[in-house]
Amino acid sequence: MGGGNHSQALEEKPAIRIQNEVHSRLKYISLAVLVVQNASLILSIRYVRTLPGDRFFATSAVVMAEVLKVLTCLLITLSERRFSIKETVSFLVDAVIIQYKDTLKMAVPSLIYTLQNNLQYIAISNLPAATFQVTYQLKILTTALFSVLMLKKSLSRVQWISLLLLFVGVAIVQVQQEGNKEASVVNSTNQNYFVGLVAVVISCLSSGFAGVYFEKILKGSSASVWVRNVQLGIFGTALGMLGLWWNDGTAVAQQGFFFGYTNMVWCVIFNQAFGGLLVAVVVKYADNILKGFATSFSIIVSTVLSIYLFGFHVDFLFTVGAGLVIGAVYMYSLPKPSSSGHSTVSTTSSSSIRTKEGDVLEAFLPKAQEVR
Repeated sequence: MGGGNHSQALEEKPAIRIQNEVHSRLKYISLAVLVVQNASLILSIRYVRTLPGDRFFATSAVVMAEVLKVLTCLLITLSERRFSIKETVSFLVDAVIIQYKDTLKMAVPSLIYTLQNNLQYIAISNLPAATFQVTYQLKILTTALFSVLMLKKSLSRVQWISLLLLFVGVAIVQVQQEGNKEASVVNSTNQNYFVGLVAVVISCLSSGFAGVYFEKILKGSSASVWVRNVQLGIFGTALGMLGLWWNDGTAVAQQGFFFGYTNMVWCVIFNQAFGGLLVAVVVKYADNILKGFATSFSIIVSTVLSIYLFGFHVDFLFTVGAGLVIGAVYMYSLPKPSSSGHSTVSTTSSSSIRTKEGDVLEAFLPKAQEVR
């Protein structure tokens, strides 16, 4: 009897070792995916918005990303019900229409997310990609502050220090950029550094508020993540169309909804729409520290590629500021000591809210990129 148990234990050890090796390998794959996804979205938007020739309407790209996300959420909901169209339609009618009061709660975050997505196009169109990537990390600060104010969460001493370092690092980068702007921004009449800076700051504020507000709604609801994102997407599409009509209505009527669309523009839209889903699939293999490291590393990748792609100039002040931001992001993602009795605030963004339903919520929440 004892011999049988010993033999079984010996057989289980190799299986556990193999499982650990696979998990470790997937963690590093997750890191690579997170870095590529974070850096590629910002760089690709910057690239398509600074190319000569016809410029696509950013408002139409926001609408298309919303439509694709809604369709994907509907497909996932359909698959969860074994592709029964009748059952899926009945479920969605009940969740979205009959329980309309619950659906209306999503109007506020959806409005803010739509505004945020449009602001990010404005910001990236007017700021160097590396500068945007560094400054946009202020969303960690705004999310943390709104979490403390609205959810009564507490931060550890290390997290408060990291937020201070984050603010100082971004301030140094902005001082450096004010005195030594990227040549293309200075010389181009189509780009305005101040407009880009205001857009990214408002985007960070809206990201923090909307993310915490959405988390608060989810904590008091039993609705699935996908239903919530369908509700968000319906409002997001409607509000996006309203924004398109308000800002580019005449031009779109004359030139068409898909004016200026190229293969690269479609890549940007698909990256926005499905990048979050890709992250959600792999993030379950990565912990919060690895996510913080991925964000920090993506800043480095964006900066290095910006030097070659856009002629971005890196000097001592930018290096110091970016280094502080990278360190702050990593510090903030560190877990609290086990002796602390306080709850932690996760490193969240427009597209990353922690709930009891798990990391899959990241799939369609807005992000720069944070994009639903």
